[in-house]
Amino acid sequence: MTATAAVPTTSESRTPRQVWQRVRGLLLAVLILVVAGIALAAVRSGGQHGRLDPRSADPYGSRAVAELLGHRGVSVDVATTLDEAAGAAGPDTTLLVAGPNMLTPHQQRRLHAATADSAGRTVLIAPGDPSLTRLAPGVRHASHAPVTARPPRCDLPAARTAGTADTGGIHYATAAPGATPCYPDGDGPASLLVLPGQGAGDTVLLGSPDILYNDRLDQQGNASLGLQLLGSRPHLVWYLPSLDDPSAAVGGSGGQGDRSDDGSEGESGFIGLIPSGWLWGTLQLTLAAVLAALWRGRRFGPLVTEPLPVAIRASEATEGRARLYRKADARDRAADALRSAARTRISPILGVSPRDVDSPAVLLPAVTARLSTPDRDLGTLLFGPAPADDAALALLTDQLDALEREVRTS
Repeated sequence: MTATAAVPTTSESRTPRQVWQRVRGLLLAVLILVVAGIALAAVRSGGQHGRLDPRSADPYGSRAVAELLGHRGVSVDVATTLDEAAGAAGPDTTLLVAGPNMLTPHQQRRLHAATADSAGRTVLIAPGDPSLTRLAPGVRHASHAPVTARPPRCDLPAARTAGTADTGGIHYATAAPGATPCYPDGDGPASLLVLPGQGAGDTVLLGSPDILYNDRLDQQGNASLGLQLLGSRPHLVWYLPSLDDPSAAVGGSGGQGDRSDDGSEGESGFIGLIPSGWLWGTLQLTLAAVLAALWRGRRFGPLVTEPLPVAIRASEATEGRARLYRKADARDRAADALRSAARTRISPILGVSPRDVDSPAVLLPAVTARLSTPDRDLGTLLFGPAPADDAALALLTDQLDALEREVRTS
């Protein structure tokens, strides 16, 4: 009784080495991309901050306007948490909210409650629809227009003094009494809206932050408009919302503290806190990965036969085919070809019909009756599993040759 050989790896499956050889290039590219991103972030994290940051000297920072305010006697403090911003609200303070759309509904309601009766000025930079509902009730997002030089076309003293400025972005409309819209887009809604508040307090909605950027401050009347909007009080608190603010976790998604005024659930989940740029970047990387997988995993379809342009000797064709089998580690296909050829050559000698060549029930009894040593395991030899290695394949070849000679001479 012979032992059953272990089923070897076939040419249809890939060995770990082959898989590694196919994916190592892609993994190396991903590794280089990650290392380059980390290195770039580390290099840029030293002296740079974010957009609209009063500490940043980058083109899209706001250090220039902050220094000009300091020269005019206005103290500028940076707040990164809601507690700092809400605690600083007061009649002598201008609170600038650089990213109102980053705040959770709970934070927006709390900020509005702190500023509504403060008698100070609150400046909201480009608030969207969800922010308007909670921070400036009664105001709606009417349209969007590119940033360009526009005349004020209003009676607001700060705007009339500044004259033409680079305004645009979100345009607002409201029916609130006493509201002053400035820098409209034609005869439509305005990109600067001033809402009266408690006492001498007010709320300023600025549809675009461009007038506060370092690279635009010296153009048009941007500097004048920015200084007058932010320098009306002796103290300016520049609130830069942060995703790691502990107050962002209060009233988590779906909780009672995270419901909007109409009873619907708020937007303070993890996805809502991720900037839209990161979401788009992740979507693009996912699409690229899917396309790469489809490209690398494509199938070439079935083989197509075609006449050879020249005559090739059978021995050369056999050697070439054998080299291909060896390169692909296709011992299973090579063994099947050898066994099939051996069965086809000995079947006429045994009187077996060509249609029964691949039938063990017909061929094996005929071979056993022909040979003088019928106790051999002919089933494994003629119909067995694929060899486990090249040495077993060579041994199978010798055994098939010996069987064929014995059948012919018996």
